Amino acid sequence: MQVPEEKKIALELLETEQAYVSRLHLLDQVFYTELMKEAKTGKTVPEEVVKMIFSNISSIYQFHAEFFLPELQKRMEDWNRNPRIGDVIQKLAPFLKMYGEYVKNFDKAVELITAWSEKSPPFQELIADIQKRKVCANLTLQHHMLEPVQRIPRYELLLKDYVRKLPPQSPDRGDAERALEMIFMVAKHSNAAIAEMERLQNLWVVYQRLGLEDDIVDPSNELIKEGPIQKISTRNNSTSEKYLFLFNNMLLYCVPKVIQVGAEFQVHLRMDVEGMKVRELKDTEFPHTFLVSGKQRTLELQARSGEEMSAWIK
Repeated sequence: MQVPEEKKIALELLETEQAYVSRLHLLDQVFYTELMKEAKTGKTVPEEVVKMIFSNISSIYQFHAEFFLPELQKRMEDWNRNPRIGDVIQKLAPFLKMYGEYVKNFDKAVELITAWSEKSPPFQELIADIQKRKVCANLTLQHHMLEPVQRIPRYELLLKDYVRKLPPQSPDRGDAERALEMIFMVAKHSNAAIAEMERLQNLWVVYQRLGLEDDIVDPSNELIKEGPIQKISTRNNSTSEKYLFLFNNMLLYCVPKVIQVGAEFQVHLRMDVEGMKVRELKDTEFPHTFLVSGKQRTLELQARSGEEMSAWIK
């Protein structure tokens, strides 16, 4: 008797879940617990830092070990009598929102491990010590920490496959489809968290390059384009090197600083995007030029190429 395809996938879900729970156990009960114990003696690293590295891993571990894995095991033992997992996954889905926090914190956690490994040799030694154990399978702490980040996309793939292989009249069809929809929403939620985090990080870097001018630093701004540009001076028919940052709400017209201490640029002019007009200039002497006119003033600018000019105009 051949094992039906959907059962194979359900079994794969169970097996990967067992492996995943032991990985979470390693992160929470071994790394986190032992680093915390050392931190409390005050010799390696502040307790706060250990908490920041591991974020909410304890809640994630407990949820999977004490709830989801046992439920899944019960289902699979009972499969021949009652072939379904959709309902259990529906119970799981809302809790996966806990991952948003962990995923958002991940890059910072990895940076903290690196920074404190350099600052505190005992901290580095303890991590190296745990990494040598058989249970770590020669992988680093950072590698193990990546696992929860990859778990939700894995559920999504397995469940998609499961739904695809279900016979049309399967009693699990309705539940499994609903469960997939829910997991899909959560996956989108955690991807959005990552995208938002990356946007803010990039924005912060731009603000630092601009010398953190108070009235410019606003977390809701979105950088659309930046790059060097030549400013044409009609008075003496010459050009000078400038730099533009275009945000969703403003254009910053900057001068590159010669001595780069702190900021790279000085903001010369800030133009509101609202009411701004842009058009190409057919200037024989200065090719690829365009005119930007806003409430504040009008600029004649020259790009390095036709493509670059079109990209700015767009």
